[in-house]
Amino acid sequence: MNKQELIAKVAEKAGLSKTQASAAVDAFIEAVTDALKSGDEVRFVGFGTFTVSERKARKQKIPGTGEIREIPAMKMPRFKPGKSLKEAVNG
Repeated sequence: MNKQELIAKVAEKAGLSKTQASAAVDAFIEAVTDALKSGDEVRFVGFGTFTVSERKARKQKIPGTGEIREIPAMKMPRFKPGKSLKEAVNG
């Protein structure tokens, strides 16, 4: 499912126009992004939790040349599914 398909599904399920659904989906994405940028986690009981984890700096060997390069430390967004989502997917 891509973003346009999600917007159409939200519009159908919530009885909204596609314009309203698009605004709602965009607002949701922006709210989650802003929370993660500020270091907060976003938790939806039963659905899952969005968090940010720290990834350490590391070295990587390039197979073809044998060159070793440094990969800097960075923050990575993560999603951990909740129990209800896992159960729904697994039937």
